[in-house]
Amino acid sequence: MTTTAPPVLPPPAPPAPPANRRVVAVGLLLAAALLVAVGIAGGPLLAGATALGLALGVVLFHSRFGFTSAWRQLAAVGQGAALRAHMLMLAVAAVLFAVILPNGLAIGGDPSPQLGPIGLALFVGAFLFGIGMQIGGSCASGTLFSVGSGQLAIVYTLAGFVVGSVLAVLSWDFWTTTVPRGPVVDLAAVLGYPGALAASLAAMAVVVGITVVVGRRRNPPPLDAPPSAAGWRRAVRGSWPLWAGAIALAVLNAATLVVTGSPWGITSAFALWGSKLAAVFGADPASWTYWSTPGNAAALARPVLADRTSVMDLGIMVGALVASALGGVFTLHRRIPARTVVAALLGGVLMGYGARIAGGCNIGAYFSGIASFSLHGWLWGLTALLGTVAGLALRPLFGLANPKPSDAVC
Repeated sequence: MTTTAPPVLPPPAPPAPPANRRVVAVGLLLAAALLVAVGIAGGPLLAGATALGLALGVVLFHSRFGFTSAWRQLAAVGQGAALRAHMLMLAVAAVLFAVILPNGLAIGGDPSPQLGPIGLALFVGAFLFGIGMQIGGSCASGTLFSVGSGQLAIVYTLAGFVVGSVLAVLSWDFWTTTVPRGPVVDLAAVLGYPGALAASLAAMAVVVGITVVVGRRRNPPPLDAPPSAAGWRRAVRGSWPLWAGAIALAVLNAATLVVTGSPWGITSAFALWGSKLAAVFGADPASWTYWSTPGNAAALARPVLADRTSVMDLGIMVGALVASALGGVFTLHRRIPARTVVAALLGGVLMGYGARIAGGCNIGAYFSGIASFSLHGWLWGLTALLGTVAGLALRPLFGLANPKPSDAVC
């Protein structure tokens, strides 16, 4: 008589650490204060945008939804699971945008798509952003939720973002006058919204297929999710599956379009913060070409808490603070190697400069651009992937490791 050995089960995941109640309390107070201050400075719609920012911070933290890591995993080891999550996010957002945009479903007026020109500035900016992501350790959204969850090294990335954005503003004449901007290609205007949606979903399916083929050829390591609580507690005490983060981000971007009339964006606020800071030290940003257009001039004249992108960015940081504290993983990393600081600053500068001249970052250009059926969003993503390959080659100069085929990818 033969007996079958029982299967060897993996060890259970360690329980999620207890919540940091003091930080949770501080975070909730900050959230309440931010909502009240924004409501006073900008009114109820901006307070609603702030609430959406808080929700985005929670989702970004719990899903650890990465843009930087997704491109790095694909380029380094052929792991395309995270990029496939991007396609799910983009597909859901595109379906929602295809309903909202043509029907004018916005509280604050007619909703506007995120369109951008296709020219040299787009390709240079996206390529620089791709390099900066891999050196700086995060993207635009990743920078905000990482700062909120206590990763002090990413504070240097955020500082670099602001500096790079101001440098781009100062060179605005070159990228808008000396260099031709190129055409804006709105797929919805060419194909209609049903045709643009069908074409976009087909392109996303092609990307998914490519990642599957690449994965089979390179046999990448599986994604390694961080430990989390079980059951319903996982919603506030652990990591979420990528698909949940993808759908939640798509819904929140659509909600941003409905509440504010524009899709989600991040990096224009960094140019505003840096320019206002420059004014404190005697500069006259109002005389700079970038701030001479009516929309930008109005943003510069308003207080920061009356700027939609700024309050959503602040909300993301506070939301991530509360989420990380509830999960018991809020930690201030005080010891930061000098090379890491240099890499964070340089990566931030490259991303800040690149995002401004390209018309957006991984959120404004890539996510919101593709969801708005703008061809520049697809070209931004492809060029940023090429920049990622270059960034991977530069990471070892700063003591940063690249994923290896035998490594668990996280």
